[in-house]
Amino acid sequence: MKKIYFLVLLAFVALAIFQACEKDLPTNLEFTAYTYASLDEDGGNWKPILLDSATVIGIPAPEAASSATYQTELADLKAASANLNDDQKKAVAYWSGDGLVRWNEVARELAAKYNLPPPPKTDGTYGAPDAANPSNIPNFPFAHPPYACRMFAYWGTAQFDALIAAWHYKYEYNRPAAYKTDTSISTHLPQNDLPGYPSDGAVVAAVSKRILSAMFPLEKAYIEELATEHLNSLQWAGVSTESDIVWGDSLGRGVAGKFLARAGSDGMKAAQTPKPISDSLRVAAKAKWGWQWDNLESPARPVGITPFFGRVKTWCIPSVEAVRPPVPPAPGSAEFLVAAEELKKISSGLNEEQRKIANFWADGPSTYTPPGHWNRFACDEIVSHKLSPIRAARVLAYMNMAIMDAGISCWDTKYYYHYARPIQAIAGFKTILGTPNFPAYTSGHSTFSAAGATVLGHFFPEGTAKFDRWAKEAGESRIYGGIHFRFDSEMGNTQGIACGNYTIDIAKADGGE
Repeated sequence: MKKIYFLVLLAFVALAIFQACEKDLPTNLEFTAYTYASLDEDGGNWKPILLDSATVIGIPAPEAASSATYQTELADLKAASANLNDDQKKAVAYWSGDGLVRWNEVARELAAKYNLPPPPKTDGTYGAPDAANPSNIPNFPFAHPPYACRMFAYWGTAQFDALIAAWHYKYEYNRPAAYKTDTSISTHLPQNDLPGYPSDGAVVAAVSKRILSAMFPLEKAYIEELATEHLNSLQWAGVSTESDIVWGDSLGRGVAGKFLARAGSDGMKAAQTPKPISDSLRVAAKAKWGWQWDNLESPARPVGITPFFGRVKTWCIPSVEAVRPPVPPAPGSAEFLVAAEELKKISSGLNEEQRKIANFWADGPSTYTPPGHWNRFACDEIVSHKLSPIRAARVLAYMNMAIMDAGISCWDTKYYYHYARPIQAIAGFKTILGTPNFPAYTSGHSTFSAAGATVLGHFFPEGTAKFDRWAKEAGESRIYGGIHFRFDSEMGNTQGIACGNYTIDIAKADGGE
């Protein structure tokens, strides 16, 4: 991936890189093309997330398989898939008939690349990324956890709705795949009985191109290059004709546009508040609860990360109040003192295993954040279970909706209670991970992870114990790192599970169970 980091940012990241271990960095998933466990023939009848129906975006009936126009397309496809050079073979192997997993990797890589907190200027002030001028320093976006979880959610839900529409048209028009009509076409991916029109690969590429280009505007050229290679690989592989691709691309772009319209009015533009508004939240918390969180950075950023992310439009939970945890223990109370003593004891004798867990889940600057961790886990399961593109999209859509809802509810809780971090609340306390510049209660890691684990456990029940263990470990890691009290993590876990369960209730009614 092309690098556009600036030296001033690199210097800042170097100070934080100790937070991440090798496993935190984006890595490609090793897999070869596989035969889908099921074609999910009824997928076109599943209920979409945002679209009113699978036919909101229309595409025309294809040319008949016997038509002169289509026969020309078949001849072109036959020529394109014959005698591939090494670069073409590599492209076919990379996209491997499951572009959804590859595009999720791209999304994670971009999240990591742009997860760069703006460094202080020479005068001690901070600049802010500007969506209207993304190339200004610091670049837009700053892909912190709220930004990342929202990006994954829009990408995943748009893919799911677009593939529901694709499956609907595949079986409505029922034009056989090109290699079924002309068996002399050389194919380089496993064949199946899915109708060929429209191309589901082209749908996935088109959705990814539109959504990710909007989320990472400085990467449009790079994303365009990947999308072009993906589309070409469908012909090099001998699986999709020109009309399959053209109308798959049209369908994907149309569906993505509907989701981008939602994103434009979901409240994210107002999530990063001006300092007077941010200060008013602190004042309100002090008046209501008798405490407040103070940013102990030096120099301190004037505003924490996205104070109004808790007001962004949710997907599945009825309201943030429905999952908001109870009031945390008052500083100095018996429960608080127990939690504070635990942190002091851990920090004075952190063992190697605890340190490894803290570092693995650190997900600090230049990593793809906790939501990215769970997307990687989901992709591992998708490949392991050989899911079809539409069923894979279903997993990623619901998991990422739950994770985004968890993030929204967590940020609502953080700025509603405005609870202090241990470094502020415990005199002389030090951490091994630095301290995030937003309130403590509840733990984002716990909330994101519990939501992701709950949804993955629904889709892959044999892995439930594993997912729950990982979610618990994610929460424990923040205690080991000294940046959360145990009640931050435990209540975050409860909050995330609630978000996951609301999401599962919707999944159970979409027809895909």
